[in-house]
Amino acid sequence: MVRLLRPFGRAVTYTRLLHLVIAVVWPAMLLFVREEWWTWVVAGALLAPAGLVPAMRTVEGLQARLLLTGQRHDRGGNDIVVAPSASWGDRGRIVVWLEARLVLGWAATTLTAQLLFFIVDLMAAPFGGDDTDAGLFVLAGHAWWHVLLVPVPLVALAGTVVASGHLVTALALRLLGPSPAERLAALEERTEQLLERTRIARELHDSIGHALTVAVVQAGAARAAGDPAFTDRALAAIEETGRAALEDLERVLGVLRESDRPVSGRPTLTDADRLLESARASGTKVDAEMTGPLDAVPGPVSREGYRILQESLTNVLRHGGAVPARVRIGVADGTLTLDIRNALTAEIPGPGRGSGLRGIRERAALLGGHALTGPAEGDWQVHVELPVS
Repeated sequence: MVRLLRPFGRAVTYTRLLHLVIAVVWPAMLLFVREEWWTWVVAGALLAPAGLVPAMRTVEGLQARLLLTGQRHDRGGNDIVVAPSASWGDRGRIVVWLEARLVLGWAATTLTAQLLFFIVDLMAAPFGGDDTDAGLFVLAGHAWWHVLLVPVPLVALAGTVVASGHLVTALALRLLGPSPAERLAALEERTEQLLERTRIARELHDSIGHALTVAVVQAGAARAAGDPAFTDRALAAIEETGRAALEDLERVLGVLRESDRPVSGRPTLTDADRLLESARASGTKVDAEMTGPLDAVPGPVSREGYRILQESLTNVLRHGGAVPARVRIGVADGTLTLDIRNALTAEIPGPGRGSGLRGIRERAALLGGHALTGPAEGDWQVHVELPVS
């Protein structure tokens, strides 16, 4: 019983009825001019050209969103669109909506009014009343027991209010909702947002993970060395790496705050020397060789190549320690090649183990390239090839 009465405690139940009443206010005014059946036909004919106006979609969308759903603003569901009509398909749906709303509004208001009049007649029956057959529901005679029938039209009235409200809302979601093209555009936008979040997560993993790894390795080496000069160099390396990580963190947070912020501030392979010097300062002997026009590599490829190199050197420090490493970066025949090798030693457990290698493979795959990671000729190898043309 409580469940059946619950809709009548919600304001949207009555605003939906108001929405239907509004639809027939101006046609009802025409009845004062000429009370004929064709007045409604004229009203319907006038709605057709009105629905072809692009702004009509905005007007109807805002009204439907406020009165049918109780929301002033879009909460992300995009169920009712308020943008102007962008195609003839949108205009056609608005015309159908206006005609359907007129018909449903006429039926709902007529039935509601007639039921109210009938309830009044039943309640007044024991005291006498005027006999009339002008309504949909005619009361024959005036017996005292007619008042006992009041609950029947009262239930019918409640059902009419609730059912008409649900029906007009369903029509609004169908006819005022996004078109297939708009749904596809929203899906593409959502996909881009998810890809951007994934990219930012990888960048944070690479940048912060690299900085923490360098700091841990440097601090451990400085404590073991017991050399003041080496300790000073280690602290300087930790400071420089920390500053770079803070810059990356600030840039990523800026992208999150401002979605249209350009990515030009992200490091590229032309900044690879910073990574190499950081690894050398941590005790790793890095033999690096870079060939080809690295500055001509497209921005997205160069930025992802930088992150791949960063993650590879981080893995060397994390799992290999102070072991020799060989880095080869080259551009030739339309392909950017990164080859990072280090001596294969006993694995050193660490947090996030394995996620970095997956990130390298994902970056390569997104750019149409491929990555090989694993043991090779007694070394641990990361070999990545990315197309640049």
